Amino acid sequence: MENKRIHIDEQYLNHQYAYRTVKRIFDIVAAAIALVILSPIFLIIAICIKVDDPHGPVFYSQVRVGKDERHFRMFKFRSMVTNADELLAKLKSKNEVGGAMFKMKNDPRITRVGRVIRKYSLDELPQLVNVVGGSMSIVGPRPPLVSEVAEYTAYDKQRLMVKPGATGMWQVGGRNDVDFDEMVKLDLTYIQKRSVWLDLKIMFETVKVMIKPNGAY
Repeated sequence: MENKRIHIDEQYLNHQYAYRTVKRIFDIVAAAIALVILSPIFLIIAICIKVDDPHGPVFYSQVRVGKDERHFRMFKFRSMVTNADELLAKLKSKNEVGGAMFKMKNDPRITRVGRVIRKYSLDELPQLVNVVGGSMSIVGPRPPLVSEVAEYTAYDKQRLMVKPGATGMWQVGGRNDVDFDEMVKLDLTYIQKRSVWLDLKIMFETVKVMIKPNGAY
């Protein structure tokens, strides 16, 4: 198994000047345009969240770990009850995904509206604000929690060598049907092979997954 592990050449990543420049310009322009076009959908989702739970906020922010282990605040539409983080400790034993992340198919913390927006990945749309701000890219590895990174091996931390993405190979490659080790492998494969064309392909696949959901919950 050891010879099948992926090792990222950091020096090669540092020399991808043209790719990184094109990617950043595309991220800013595409995310800004998407925020304008999708603003009516944002409003509809916000209303639905408020009707479902009038006392809770529409948006949810959480500290995540980005490139080079830098912390940033990631934005999402709230899909869980307001005290979801406090309840997590009680549900840890019911984790259905192996490795340093938590996933539970029938998570009791998820609201009625939350189940719908998570199924179609609509809860992720506010991350476009993160993309414009530069803490995230449109395509990249999933941004992990601080508690998850605390359990990472040196091998796993290779996925933190690039900016995290609002979508990526994990999201289009099976999502919650994929365990942690496979997610790491998908992310490292992306980092090793990333290009403008691969990014466009993943974005196209993301649209397909939003229309016909895969393992999201």
